[in-house]
Amino acid sequence: MPKSRPASPRWALLLSFVVLFGCFIIPAVTVEHANFKKCHQSGFCKRNRAYADEVSAQGYSWNSPYELDAASIRFKDGQLQGTVVKTVSANEKVKLPLTISFLESGAARVTVDEEKRLKGDIELRHGSKVRKERYNEVEKWVLVGGLELSKSATLNPETESGLTKVLYGPENKFQAIIRHAPFDVQFQRDGQTHVQFNNKGYLNVEHWRPKVDHPEGDGEKEKEETWWEETFGGNTDSKPRGPESVGLDISFPGYSHVFGIPEHADSMSLKETRGGSGNHEEPYRMYNADVFEYETNSPMTLYGSIPFMQAHRKDSTVGVFWLNSAETWVDIVKTKSYPNPLALGVGAKTTTQTHWFSESGRLDVFVFFGPSPQEISKAYGELTGYSQLPQQFSLGYHQCRWNYVTDEDVREVDRKFDKYKIPYDVIWLDIEYTDGKKYFTWDPLTFPDPRGMQEQLDESERKLVIIIDPHIKVESGYPVVEELKSNGYATKSKDDNIYEGWCWPGSSHWVDCLNPEAAKWWAGLFPYDKFKDTLHNTFIWNDMNEPSVFNGPETTMPKDNVHHDNWEHRDIHNINGIALVNATYNGLLERKKGEIRRPFVLTRSYYAGAQRMSATWTGDNQASWEYLAISLPMVLNNGISGFPFIGADVGGFFGDPSKELLTRWYQAGIWYPFFRGHAHIDTRRREPYLIGDPYTAIIAQAIRLRYQLLPAWYTAFHEASVNGTPVVRPQFYVHPADESGFDIDDQLYLGSTGLLAKPVVSEGATSVDIYIADDEKYFDYFDYTIYQGAGKRHTVPAPLEKIPLLMQGGHIIPRKDRPRRSSGLMKWDPYTLVVALDKNGKADGTIYIDDGETFDYESGAYIHRRFSFQDSTLSSEDVGTKGPKTAKFLKSMEGVRIEKVVIVDPPKEWQEKSSVTVIENGAKAASTSPLEYFAQERGKAPFAILKDPNVGIGNTWSIEF
Repeated sequence: MPKSRPASPRWALLLSFVVLFGCFIIPAVTVEHANFKKCHQSGFCKRNRAYADEVSAQGYSWNSPYELDAASIRFKDGQLQGTVVKTVSANEKVKLPLTISFLESGAARVTVDEEKRLKGDIELRHGSKVRKERYNEVEKWVLVGGLELSKSATLNPETESGLTKVLYGPENKFQAIIRHAPFDVQFQRDGQTHVQFNNKGYLNVEHWRPKVDHPEGDGEKEKEETWWEETFGGNTDSKPRGPESVGLDISFPGYSHVFGIPEHADSMSLKETRGGSGNHEEPYRMYNADVFEYETNSPMTLYGSIPFMQAHRKDSTVGVFWLNSAETWVDIVKTKSYPNPLALGVGAKTTTQTHWFSESGRLDVFVFFGPSPQEISKAYGELTGYSQLPQQFSLGYHQCRWNYVTDEDVREVDRKFDKYKIPYDVIWLDIEYTDGKKYFTWDPLTFPDPRGMQEQLDESERKLVIIIDPHIKVESGYPVVEELKSNGYATKSKDDNIYEGWCWPGSSHWVDCLNPEAAKWWAGLFPYDKFKDTLHNTFIWNDMNEPSVFNGPETTMPKDNVHHDNWEHRDIHNINGIALVNATYNGLLERKKGEIRRPFVLTRSYYAGAQRMSATWTGDNQASWEYLAISLPMVLNNGISGFPFIGADVGGFFGDPSKELLTRWYQAGIWYPFFRGHAHIDTRRREPYLIGDPYTAIIAQAIRLRYQLLPAWYTAFHEASVNGTPVVRPQFYVHPADESGFDIDDQLYLGSTGLLAKPVVSEGATSVDIYIADDEKYFDYFDYTIYQGAGKRHTVPAPLEKIPLLMQGGHIIPRKDRPRRSSGLMKWDPYTLVVALDKNGKADGTIYIDDGETFDYESGAYIHRRFSFQDSTLSSEDVGTKGPKTAKFLKSMEGVRIEKVVIVDPPKEWQEKSSVTVIENGAKAASTSPLEYFAQERGKAPFAILKDPNVGIGNTWSIEF
């Protein structure tokens, strides 16, 4: 949902007029750049960029002020500690405690703090009572494991003078080379440097110093103009601790592609940021914000921030995670070097140099060495948590708009989906369902019977999601705001009063979920006896939680606001959203004592770790082809950054899509892990059944394909929940050795299924060119046309009714072919296995099944099978781990069978076969149906169908053809 436009309470008088006027005229969509800072308007960004320019200009004559005191170095139990000394002048040296931790996982962690601030040996300005130390608690919200120190890490006995070397990682194949003066760190794998810290000399820790009043005209006064106060958008930031930014250059020698650091509406392979053809002029910014009508192909900040970057080259991936929740910018520059200057261009080596800087907090960076993308995902996931295993309904289609206006409106939409035989799982309510924008209430006039509405949805196993935002309306007698104030659970302003700003309800206070007691109170608002007239099929959407403040600087909260334990908002801004989500998640876990279910929470604002408890989306996009196109790299980038449960508003939030655009967007949306149609209140209604045929029929068919493949989707989500792999995967992730595919971000693979989709994202297109990296056979999903040829683009027909989708040979894909109204009604349906044979006549695949709702899978209540096909035999093997609830779950699934097996590209001699042999749980039984073989021409693979092999999905069996 977008922000509104007010700058003062006067807006309340104009609101009704603006909304009415907007019903007739939708304003031109363009981001208001004046509302958001560029680097030159952000004091610490400008200073750090200028520092980098100064260092670069001096080149080899630059004398870095940072030196590791050799006498301070201590190494014990996998951890090196020491003191980096910053020389300010001959008479002033600043001590910066250094810790480098070598972890059992093979990752390394580098932290740099500031001794004076740690000891509280500084003076705050303006009589402020905020904390004096640098913020060091972000890990409490983000890190959940993977911090065990290495037992085998050791000092390298071959250490040279002025260097300290540490061997670590698997078989001690990794090495950190720490240079004392100037201080820098090289991280090596197998004797080769992959990551460098401070190689360029951009390390910059803005130490505490007292404010000195300089006379007018003094150059120092101008230099220090943003050190002590900073004004933007009519708000002056008081900066009671003075300047305190941290900056560091991180280089990736030999790497020309870097990915990650979402959220930005940009390509997946990140662009350079120092200008030039095709490059950005601004650094990539991470400062969670409500960016109204954001633009594409931009490094501008958006709603979420994950400061995790991966560099990739042929057969090698490395990563860095910048653990800092303050405003952060990243510059990217790529340079080439030539081993032989006389042979220009021959053997050129690209190095990607990145420059990171945050406004406050300590320097805290993790380094991951892979070398595969999957190993990076696993190591990062061990640290910040793997993606949740969501309830299965949340993988279906979600129908939303701002707003369904009455409970009867909801019922009618529900009936219309059934009438037109379009499956869906969830319908959503935006802010208008509330009584006067007061959350945890229902409007008694427009939603007089919310229970009946939810009961109707429940008849078809459908769910309701309602919006709950963190701004609480200031209104006397409203119990929620009265409790918020009386208990001291609200965020405070710099003068120690409850902060009051402007959002949807008008004057509002903001809950401070960084306060454990406030978070507990917030969670306590969700039980059924507290949140009246909500049922078991009601779930929550946390929007506007950056937080969005209509009359605040950059549409958010002032940085000198104060949170629990006297931390400034500047310190915790980017984790503000997940603090709320964490409390909401806990509130949904047990809404009635003894009934624990997996929560579903959608969040707009996120940070690393949000994947453990929520889904997200790309925010308020627009109904245009360019926003459809940019959604693919945005979704893929989030996936490789550890947060795969993401989608984009299908059809575009702002504006009215053409029928062709809406149809193509649904065909693309079925490949988003989070699949939701959504629209602005001023747009025309666009439920799929309203668009008319042939478009309605084409959209319905696309949605049915999503439902058909739900077993594959759920299995992919299970993989993500145990090893951190993305649910949908970019080309480089699946083919890490194929350099031609590294910057491809408009096609994707679904989990480990071998399904390769390339949505149509341009108007009037009737075909797409799909890039195939390997020499394996790929089959059209629908008619089995064969595409083969490594390192080539293959033209695949894509008329409006056709979804470009290929199956890579060598995979077995589970699906359910019986159309139902919702995923919940498919629970006991039989399965179909599609076996796409590779060029050697082999294939394999997996399936994961549980109850899709509870946490019983943690006690063994699940089925996890591996299917394999070789030597003309298809078999099912148990790859799960038994637990106390395994037997009961298997018994409940006894009646769920495999009703069909489709083999694509079987041997020609199968034409003569008429029967198969089935062995289940050690007993032989003849199949009740003969094998049918279908020959095809014109480049299409033959296929065979075995109907009703009569084997259980949870049993061990083999089928001999």
